[in-house]
Amino acid sequence: MGIPVPKRSANNFGQSLAAVLAGNAAYFLLMPFLPFPVRHVPFQIDLGLAMDGCFCLVAWGIIKAVSGRRDLSK
Repeated sequence: MGIPVPKRSANNFGQSLAAVLAGNAAYFLLMPFLPFPVRHVPFQIDLGLAMDGCFCLVAWGIIKAVSGRRDLSK
């Protein structure tokens, strides 16, 4: 079988995964419209990585806010 995972941990993992996927999708869709200094260059550590992280952080905040509001309505 496997080791049981608490529901809260699985829920946090799912929310974090969704935030990373949504944030990366938004960043890479908007990247052609961003200024050159914040465009990511593959295989380099640059300001674009920080901007991508900010997109993921915003997506995570939105997901947490929506799920928190959903929990309050129960």
